[in-house]
Amino acid sequence: MATAVIMPKAGISVESCLIGTWKKKVGDTVRIGDVLFSYETDKANFECESTAEGELLEIFFEDGDEVPCLVNVCAVGTKGEDVSALRPAGASAPAAPAPEAEKTAPAPQTAAAAIQETAAAAGGISPRARKLAEHAGVDAAQAGGTGPGGRIIERDVRRLMEEGPARKAAPSEEVSAPAAQTAAPAAAAPAAMAAPEYEDIKFSGIRRAISTSMSASLQNAAQLSHTFSFDAGPLLAYRKVLKASEGETAGITVGDLILYAVAHSLLECPDLNAHMLDATTIRRFSHVHLGVAVDTPRGLMVPTIFNADQKSLLEISRELKALAAECRSGAINPDKLTGATFTVSNLGSFGVESFTPVINPPQTGILGVCTTQNRPRLNKDGTIGLYPAMTLSLTYDHRAIDGAPASRYMQKLCRSLENFTVLLAR
Repeated sequence: MATAVIMPKAGISVESCLIGTWKKKVGDTVRIGDVLFSYETDKANFECESTAEGELLEIFFEDGDEVPCLVNVCAVGTKGEDVSALRPAGASAPAAPAPEAEKTAPAPQTAAAAIQETAAAAGGISPRARKLAEHAGVDAAQAGGTGPGGRIIERDVRRLMEEGPARKAAPSEEVSAPAAQTAAPAAAAPAAMAAPEYEDIKFSGIRRAISTSMSASLQNAAQLSHTFSFDAGPLLAYRKVLKASEGETAGITVGDLILYAVAHSLLECPDLNAHMLDATTIRRFSHVHLGVAVDTPRGLMVPTIFNADQKSLLEISRELKALAAECRSGAINPDKLTGATFTVSNLGSFGVESFTPVINPPQTGILGVCTTQNRPRLNKDGTIGLYPAMTLSLTYDHRAIDGAPASRYMQKLCRSLENFTVLLAR
């Protein structure tokens, strides 16, 4: 009996996933544990392994299709089995094989016409491609199908929108093989000149999530930013001591020191360690769940260090490194990317002198960490000297907290960073 393989639920908060690339094709033999396809959430990439053994009988959704979690994606079983009962609503019927008469076309065709007629004969259009065609007002049947079995998928419709339908040559335009060979070099130059001047890139799942979240944040929150600086000399000196030590402590960074200071001081300003539930309700948390912005090849990700206020400096450093590695590999569990009560975004390594971080809703605040610059100051003996000044930018939701308490917290944080060893002793 044929068995369905479902779209996995990659995390409690995930409702649907985007199919990336199929690793198997219809007719392939699969075993339990074989990778069938890759898929992505708005935060991470995964691979779906087969939960059944046999032949891959039918693929219900194609590359680029968005599929709800726990919905049948394909069927595995014995060749010839009926899988219609397993096919979910919204999935296209499988491409029908072309009649024998059509398999041996007597007349020569142009390549473009052959592709178009193959797709038409297959009659398969993915739901995502059909939806895009309807939205754009184009006839999807005119697109050349490049999916499995000549199926028309989303990229084919996008090519149709940009380049128009592939045109079949009229009888009067058909030429003999020698003539076509002679004309080929002359036709190459105009084709090269007609290269597109731009490229439209569709947002990935994570890029769409960032776009939605940041737009909502700026539209719905009353955001205000304050910028402070502090003498980073003592902090940098302590970092040198750690770097000269042995073991894991040598890998503790300045960023880790700042995270520790934030985690162990934020409860003194409870309205910054909070969520805005609606326009009139704030939820304060009894522990600090610290979100840390991480740059990855797929885009910005913010993993959470839970209960950071109860963790040591080494524990915070160790956990952040592990979370960042999972983010960059695309293998992080989406549940580790939720639940933060406050976020830190560090752009100091890029030489950023000052910036305005955007709050990650429903949080009420975010701290931006900037680079260190040498600044002049008057010493106690009346001379002018230079000191390493580090800049911090706090953005907060003015609906939840006023400027004075937000500024008092920043003053306290700066003092803690200037006297870091005292903070460690508390």
